[in-house]
Order: sequence, then C-alpha cells, then structure tokens
Amino acid sequence: MTPAQSQPPSPLYAVAGFFRLTVDQYHEMIRNNTLTTDDRVELLDGYLVNKMPQNTPHASCTQRLSRLLYRHAPADWVVRIQLPVTLAKSEPEPDGALVRGNDTTYDHRHPTGTDFGVLVEVADSSLALDRGPKAVLYARAGVPVYWVVNIPDRQVEVYTDPDPAANPAAYRTRTDFGIADAVPVVLDGVTVATLPVADLIP
Repeated sequence: MTPAQSQPPSPLYAVAGFFRLTVDQYHEMIRNNTLTTDDRVELLDGYLVNKMPQNTPHASCTQRLSRLLYRHAPADWVVRIQLPVTLAKSEPEPDGALVRGNDTTYDHRHPTGTDFGVLVEVADSSLALDRGPKAVLYARAGVPVYWVVNIPDRQVEVYTDPDPAANPAAYRTRTDFGIADAVPVVLDGVTVATLPVADLIP
C-alpha cells in the first residue's frame, strides 16, 4: 500500500452543504481563466465533477459516433461532439449531440432547452454515472431522446419520454438495441436514419 492509499479519507465527505455553483458562476470562472481547458471538469447539478479519461474503446466509439452522426444529420440539425450544453444547474459535455440549428447558431451560446434533439453518452467506466445522475439531469431538462452507448454490454440504451416532474426526474421508456440491431435516430418524432450498433461499438 502506498502512503497516499494508507491515509484516512478526508472528514469533508461526511459534511453536508457543499457550495454549489450556478451556471453563471461557472461561466465566469471560465471567462476569468480560473478554469481552463487543462481542467478536465464539467458542471453537474452545481458541482464540478472530474471528467473520466478516455480509454481506447471509448475513444474509438466516440470517433465512430462522430462519423455516423455527421453522415446522417439533416441539414437543419447540428452535430456536436464532446461540447457543452447548458441546463438549469449543469453544463455537461455529452460525447455526442444533435441539436437544432446551423453552423452559426451556437457562435455566442451553448445549446439549451428546445434546441435538443438527441444527446449521447459513450459509457465504459462511466456507465453508472451515465445511467444514473446524467440521465436524471437530461430528463429534468426535457431532452427528448438520450442514448447511452454501453460498451461493456455491447448495446445502445435509448431513453425517451422524459418526466421532468418526477422525483427524481426520469425517462419513462428505455429500449435496448443489441449488437445485431440498428438504432433509430429520431428527431421531433421522425426517424431520420438508423445506425447499426455494430458500426458504433468496437
């Protein structure tokens, strides 16, 4: 056991009432360089959360996702890869997104509210986070379609019909697409493409 491992946990873990940032405070920290691109964090429900490093399967899956989304995105929708979206108390950076607009729509703001079409998280070591707290955040924001590309189980989990008023917020429907299936890309209730799961997951 290393010296760091032998240390007792900080007593702070038992203290309630940690300070939570607003989205505006988070933006101000970015503007004044308190946070920079070297800080691998995202704002989740008011907390600064470390972003997990990408292993090889995660990186490969994200690259595949990017290629397929760009290929199939309709003209009035924008593909974003690992870029911020703004929620009421959070600013996550989903691995993929299809949002309403064009190349200039987000020159001065991040997507929010009715901009959302499909948000995607690629899940390997982050599976519990993506199925749990992030699903709650996206459901609360009313994101209509949320995918978890589940690398360990080789499937895409599609969450639809958000219930923002639930406690906690949740998606009413989950549909799993296995490695032999194709997952539909649904925007405003219309299927615009289908992506073979085998083309997404290495």
